[in-house]
Amino acid sequence: MEKIASFTVNHLTLLPGIYVSRKDNVAGNILTTFDLRMTRPNYEPVMNTAEVHTIEHLGATFLRNHECYADKTIYFGPMGCRTGFYMILAGDYESKDIVDLVREMFSFIASFEGEVPGQAARDCGNYLDMNLPMARYVADKYVKEVLDNITEDRLVYPE
Repeated sequence: MEKIASFTVNHLTLLPGIYVSRKDNVAGNILTTFDLRMTRPNYEPVMNTAEVHTIEHLGATFLRNHECYADKTIYFGPMGCRTGFYMILAGDYESKDIVDLVREMFSFIASFEGEVPGQAARDCGNYLDMNLPMARYVADKYVKEVLDNITEDRLVYPE
């Protein structure tokens, strides 16, 4: 079997950032998949499922209610390795095009207070596995250490 594209990225040199993972043409429409890498793979600890789950709920809610991107949001969800998230937008984008959106989303998560949307047994299949304080912490870290002063090497996958 041929390796899928995401397994060809050198995870030993990959830094936290925003990367275009792939672009797909679906019925004449381009879908751009972004790799929102929050921790350095194989060097930093991965995020725990509780904060990943919380970020998923808050991020998806934010995107699907965004005034410009609600209708362009196809998907937002965690990577199995728990080092970041995938975000799929309808349209042909580059990483630099969505820095402000990603910063806005993770700032929203970092400052979120109150009940997490969908954190109820009726709404979620694992509603008890959430950790808002840790989700806020890792979101704030991503904003301050990566997104606020993002550089080109964190917008394009390493060779």
